[in-house]
Amino acid sequence: MTRTVVLGVDDSEFSEYAFDFYTKHLYVKGDEIVLVHVSEYSSLVQAPALLTDPFVVSELIKEEQAKVKILVDKYSKKMKSLQLGGRVKQMAGKSGEAIIAAAKEEGAGLIVMGSRGMVFEQAMLKQKFEGPLQRILPKTFLFYLIHFTQN
Repeated sequence: MTRTVVLGVDDSEFSEYAFDFYTKHLYVKGDEIVLVHVSEYSSLVQAPALLTDPFVVSELIKEEQAKVKILVDKYSKKMKSLQLGGRVKQMAGKSGEAIIAAAKEEGAGLIVMGSRGMVFEQAMLKQKFEGPLQRILPKTFLFYLIHFTQN
């Protein structure tokens, strides 16, 4: 029986760490891997005054697409070197909503992604489930995913 695994990827070291962690510790032969990249087009949001110029908008989109191509190439090479099959799904919007939508569309049984600073993993390894952890975790993206994937 195959399972579908959604891996959220971006150009951060945390994303790469999550990918490596999955391939070393969670991968099961036969997994269907779907790399999901969410383009937020942050440069467009940061330049609202320039959005009236179609040329500027076009150039900003081209820059984002070039970054995405580099990212896709990087993970394609990693997957090929590990002899893993899979595909890339590019989405736009808010990361959390898009990753959840992709997981639902794909029927994913597992979502893997980096956590900025790896706070959760470090706490789990130290088995500190009280005190500071309770104050940190509710604000993390992890709880956002857990909450919204249960619907």
